[in-house]
Amino acid sequence: MSDVKLAVIYYSSTGTNYQMAQWAAEGARETGAEVKILKVPETAPEAAIAQNPAWKAHLEATKDVPEVTLEDLEWADAIIFSVPTRFGNVPSQLKSFLDTTGGLWFQGKLANKVVSAMSSANNPHGGQEQTILQLYTTMYHWGAIVAAPGYTDQSAFTSGGNPYGNSVTVDQEGNMQEDVEVAIKHQAKRTAQVAQAVKQGLKG
Repeated sequence: MSDVKLAVIYYSSTGTNYQMAQWAAEGARETGAEVKILKVPETAPEAAIAQNPAWKAHLEATKDVPEVTLEDLEWADAIIFSVPTRFGNVPSQLKSFLDTTGGLWFQGKLANKVVSAMSSANNPHGGQEQTILQLYTTMYHWGAIVAAPGYTDQSAFTSGGNPYGNSVTVDQEGNMQEDVEVAIKHQAKRTAQVAQAVKQGLKG
């Protein structure tokens, strides 16, 4: 599956979704896919970041992770998003980036991208599923193909069982409450496999 190019795009303020992105990248690479981990540009005011030591520390720790560009979207056959929920929706940082994709969309360059998504929140019912579904709404406008994990692997039953895309609950110390590493790797492998099938089908 070496001809599949997969971008793992994440936004993370304190590190949860960065870790999830790393697991996704590992899973995709196991299929032979070429993988990039890319962060969404931070748009929050420096004053707000400075008031949260964990946020400031994570921003510094990931300063060398490349920021996603429109060229990365055009490059990718498949995209996995990992973002925290913000009131049941995607973070404004990601929304700002997605709002710049109109030119690619108009040219048809986002059609048939295979996409999947993951999320996190501080409460078990804090909007994780809704955040993923809100993101998929944009993907439908792109003409993308959603590769949801569903219950295609046994790990779904031990990791929280979100069929739309893996999600986690994070406590006040930043610890994930569900064991999602295996499930995330499966989701990434499935995304790469679907992208491979789509590429082959389009060539045919």
